[in-house]
Amino acid sequence: MICPHCESSLLLKERPDRTCGKCGRRYALDPKTNPLKLNDLRVRRVTLRLTRDGEVPCTPGQLWYALTRKTLGNPGDELGCAFGLVVFGVVGGFAALGAHSAALGVVCVLLLLAAGVFVVVGYRQRGRPKVSREEFRGGLLEEWRTVYGSLPPGMVDDGRYPRPAPGADGPVLVCPDTSVAVFLDAAGLPARYGLTLVADPAHARPAPVLFVLHDADAHGLLLAHRVRAAHPGRRVVDLGLPLATMRRLSRAVPVRDASPGAEVMEPLARSGEFPPDQLKWLGKGWGFPLIAVPPAGLLAVVTRAVDKAAAATDPQRRRAAATGFLTWPGEAG
Repeated sequence: MICPHCESSLLLKERPDRTCGKCGRRYALDPKTNPLKLNDLRVRRVTLRLTRDGEVPCTPGQLWYALTRKTLGNPGDELGCAFGLVVFGVVGGFAALGAHSAALGVVCVLLLLAAGVFVVVGYRQRGRPKVSREEFRGGLLEEWRTVYGSLPPGMVDDGRYPRPAPGADGPVLVCPDTSVAVFLDAAGLPARYGLTLVADPAHARPAPVLFVLHDADAHGLLLAHRVRAAHPGRRVVDLGLPLATMRRLSRAVPVRDASPGAEVMEPLARSGEFPPDQLKWLGKGWGFPLIAVPPAGLLAVVTRAVDKAAAATDPQRRRAAATGFLTWPGEAG
């Protein structure tokens, strides 16, 4: 690996205890000792990309998805082990036939059976991260803090849901994801629009407009219905994530969680919004997290939506809002 301080190329024996053998400085992440095979330089590069070189903030949750995205759709090590076992099993099988060795034949059969087990385990792990968001925050990022004294530049801590500003009288945005709520707060939306962020629709104050921002999974897609039920007579704007759009985006990789219960799936089926194939997919626990949307794109979508709501109540802004409409990145055209 390359030392993040002196940029020397280091062999494993040249970096004991995550300390560069050339410059003597300690670094945070070694690709040989963490499940995501991360190093400090990669974390810095990805953070710069998420923040657009410091133009927008980002959170640990958003960084976690960006760093785990490629591993979510790849069975990885399990299929590598399976391939090796198949090679040994086939080669050994031919050798057993040539030597007329029953014992060797049994060993080869066991190797092929073990390969099958690895294949099954590998595919069952698709969509399940090797490192959870909580483990990432409390483990890998804590190691980063220990070495550098703070989070990577441009990153804001998402350990606590942001508190509403006193006297906020603008729209309400219901967003259960703490990482995304912290990001929107750090980007200045509440201060700019008098916007109130809440995690639970029951905590939303009376407001002319309620926005809903959620994951594209079974629980998230049901959230807009819950908000409408909790606030009858109020205007509710579902900002997404839109499931159909996310499934069309090649760079969006789904995450798999526990299968939702009937209390979630039955209302979704009754809504008539989702075809049978999508309901089956959602029922297996698949979905796209809100943190999958790049921070700048997410900020643009929410800003346009809040601007349109403000224009609807401000005659002087209606003409400016008359052009364009709300689309998710990759949805238009």
